[in-house]
Amino acid sequence: MPSLPAQGLSTQKAPPAPPAAAIAFANKLLAKMTLEEKVGQMSQVAMNSDGGTGVEQQIAEGKVGSLLFVTDPVELNRLQKIAVEQSRLHIPLIVGFDVIHGFRTIFPVPLAMASSWNPALIERAQSLAAREARAVGVDWAFAPMVDIARDPRWGRIMEGAGEDPFLGSKIAAAQVRGFQGTDLASNDSIIACVKHFGGYGAAVGGRDYDSSDISDNQLYNVYLPAYHAAVDAGAGSVMSAYMDLNSVPATGNKFLLTDTLRTQWKFPGFVVSDWDSIKSLTTHGFSSDDEDAAVRAVNAGVDMEMTSHTYRDHLAQAVREHKVSLTTIDNATRRILIAKYDLGLFKNPYVDVDRSRTVIGSPEIRTEARHTATQTAILLKNDNNLLPLKKDVRTLALIGPMIDSKPDTLGSWSLAGDVKSTVTLLDGLQHALPSTTKLLSTKGVEIERVQPSIFDSQFPSPKPQLTTEAERKKEFDHAIDLVRSSDVAVLALGEAQNMNGERASRSTLVLPGEQEKLLEAAVATGKPIVLLLMTGRPLNITWASQHVPAILNIWYPGSEGGNAVADLLFGEANPGGKLTVSWPVDVGQVPIFYARQLTQIPDHPETRYWDGTSAPLYPFGFGLSYSTFSITGLTLDKPDVVAGASLTASVDVENTSDREGSDIIQLYTHQRAGSASRPVRELKGFQRIVLKAHEHRRVQILLDTKDLAFWSPQTKTQAIEPGSFDLWMGDSSEATLHQQFRVSSNTHAANR
Repeated sequence: MPSLPAQGLSTQKAPPAPPAAAIAFANKLLAKMTLEEKVGQMSQVAMNSDGGTGVEQQIAEGKVGSLLFVTDPVELNRLQKIAVEQSRLHIPLIVGFDVIHGFRTIFPVPLAMASSWNPALIERAQSLAAREARAVGVDWAFAPMVDIARDPRWGRIMEGAGEDPFLGSKIAAAQVRGFQGTDLASNDSIIACVKHFGGYGAAVGGRDYDSSDISDNQLYNVYLPAYHAAVDAGAGSVMSAYMDLNSVPATGNKFLLTDTLRTQWKFPGFVVSDWDSIKSLTTHGFSSDDEDAAVRAVNAGVDMEMTSHTYRDHLAQAVREHKVSLTTIDNATRRILIAKYDLGLFKNPYVDVDRSRTVIGSPEIRTEARHTATQTAILLKNDNNLLPLKKDVRTLALIGPMIDSKPDTLGSWSLAGDVKSTVTLLDGLQHALPSTTKLLSTKGVEIERVQPSIFDSQFPSPKPQLTTEAERKKEFDHAIDLVRSSDVAVLALGEAQNMNGERASRSTLVLPGEQEKLLEAAVATGKPIVLLLMTGRPLNITWASQHVPAILNIWYPGSEGGNAVADLLFGEANPGGKLTVSWPVDVGQVPIFYARQLTQIPDHPETRYWDGTSAPLYPFGFGLSYSTFSITGLTLDKPDVVAGASLTASVDVENTSDREGSDIIQLYTHQRAGSASRPVRELKGFQRIVLKAHEHRRVQILLDTKDLAFWSPQTKTQAIEPGSFDLWMGDSSEATLHQQFRVSSNTHAANR
C-alpha cells in the first residue's frame, strides 16, 4: 500500500508533544543505560503466563519494563520495589491491564456505552474505571478499542462503538479523556492504549484474527478516523493489531506504524504489540524466524513487546549486526521512559494500599454504574405501552438462562470485576418489587458455547447443570408453567458473556440453544411478554420483532445491571439509547450498514435480494422511549457556507407525552457530486436532549464543514470539495426533515 498522501485540508489538530522536562529527564537517563537495559524497557512480562516465572531476577537485572495481569496492590508494590531499589538505574515498572468497561466496578460493555450517544457520560465512566485501576497500581489501560465494525458475527464488536466513523471518533476521544484526565500523574488517571491499529474490525467474514482487505477509500474514510481522533485527543499509547492488513501483518506494517501514525499524525507516544503478535509474524509467513520477527517489528515502529520475548532475546544482537539502528532503540526506550515520567512513577512508584480499599467499589462509582446502564439500554419495541410495568402487578415471571448469572451480567472483558457484588436481574427485581408481588423465576433453558472460550479459566460463565434430555424438558415445561401462572412474563435471553469478545466470532446470529423455542412457547400462552436481550452484538430477533409486544435491549449491563434494569422495567428510568450498529433481519445480509453508496439503482434498496428484504430490521440510530417526540421545522442559518467555516441547523423538538424523556437528535449529510461518489448519508452531528413532559425546545446542531472533508480515491488527498449537499435531521438514520446547502471554496468566496 502506498504511503498516506498529503492532506489537502487537515481536519484535526496535532496531538500534544511531550513536555520539555520529560524529554530532558528521559534523555539523561537514556545516556546511562546499556543496550540490554534499553531492550529491557521494551519488554513486557505477563504474570499469568510462563514468562512470569523468575520475573523477580529479570526485574532486578533491568530486563523488564512492564508487567501485565498484576492487580493486587500488595504484590504490585513488592515487584515495584525490586525495580526501584534493586535494579541498577531504579526505573519503575509500568503495569498494564484490560480496563475495558470498568475495573472492579463494571460498567456496561463499550458497544452499550456507545448506544448512549453521550460522550460526556462515557468519559465519566472511563474516568471512574481509571480511578479504580490506579488505586491498585494499574496505570495503563488496554483501551479504548476503536475498531469500526460492520459485521456482527465478529465477537469483538462489543468492545467498540459500532459502524460509524464520526460517532466512533467522538467516543474514542471521550474515552481517552476519561482514562487520562488532565494530569497523568494524578491518582485518578491512567494511560490509554488505542487498539487495534489498524483495521482489525474488518476481519473477513467476521472471523477473529482473519485478514482485513480494505481499499484506500474505506481505510481513510471509515477505518482510520477513530484512531486518528484518539491520537489527537492525546492517547499515550497505541496497540498494533493481530491481523494482516492487505497482506502485511499490522505488527510489522511500516505504513501503519511509521508512515501514518508517526509521520502523518505526529503521534509522540509509544506503540505496544498485541499478545504474542511479534512472534506471530513468523506464523503469518511474513518473517523467517523469531530474530527476523523482532527486527521487522521494531523497524516498523513497535516500541514494546507484549508477553513474548523476541525483543529480549534478539534485539541487542540485531543492533550489533546493524539490522536495527541504535537510534531506533533509543527512540523506543525514550518514549517508554517519558510515559513513566508523565505518570509520576519516578516520584511515586508505590500504591497506597489503604486508599485502594476506600476507592474500589465506592458508592459514587456504583451509583454511576447504575445510571450509565439505564442510559445505554435501547427500547426496540413497545406495543400498547406494555412498558413500563406497574409495580402493583400481582404475579411476575422472570425467565431466562442468565437471570441470576453474575458473570453474564458483567459481560466479557470483566477479568478484574467484583463478581460477588454484582446485582443480577433476579436480584434487581427482588429489590424493586413490593412484598405484595409474587416473583416467579427459573432459567427455562441453559446455553453453552460449542467451543470453549480462551478466557474460561479466568472468567467463566456458569456451566449447564441439566445433563439429560428429561431434565431439560422438565425445566422447559416448568418455565412455561410459570409464564402461564403470571400476569406478565419477562424473558431475559441472549448470549453468555463468553460468547462475545476475543476469539468469539459466530457463523449465525440466532439465539443460542433452545431460547427461541422457549420464547415462542411463552408467547403461545397468550400472556404479555417482555423480551430483555442480554448481548454484545446484534442478534436475529426477526420472529420476536413480529410477535413479542415489548423488546428492551439491555446489553451486558455491568455490576449494577439488575438494579438498572429494574429501574427501566418499572419506569424509574426511561430508556433513550440508540443503535450504533444496524441490526440485520438475517445473517445473510451481513455486512449491513446505513452509509451505503447510491449505486446504479438507488430506489428501493431494500429489494436487492429477490428472496427477502435487504433492509435492516432496526436501522442505525434507532431507539424508542416511554416518551414520544415530535421533530419539525428544520432550518439552516445560511444556505451557503465557505469551506472551513460552520453552519447551524435547527429543529423544533417537543415531548408530546406525559413523561419526561430523552431523545437523540441526529444530523446527516450527503455530498451530491464530487471527485468520488459519497455514501447516501453520513452522520455529522448529534445531541442528546432531555425534555420534561410536553416541553418544547429549539435544538441547534453546529455543522463544521471540516467534517465534510473526505479522502478521494481520485485526487489522493483529503479535502472539502465545494458543491451542493443534502442535510437531514431527525432521531435515526432514516430522518426525513431535509434542507440543502452549498459549500464554496475559499478562492471562490474571495472572487465573489
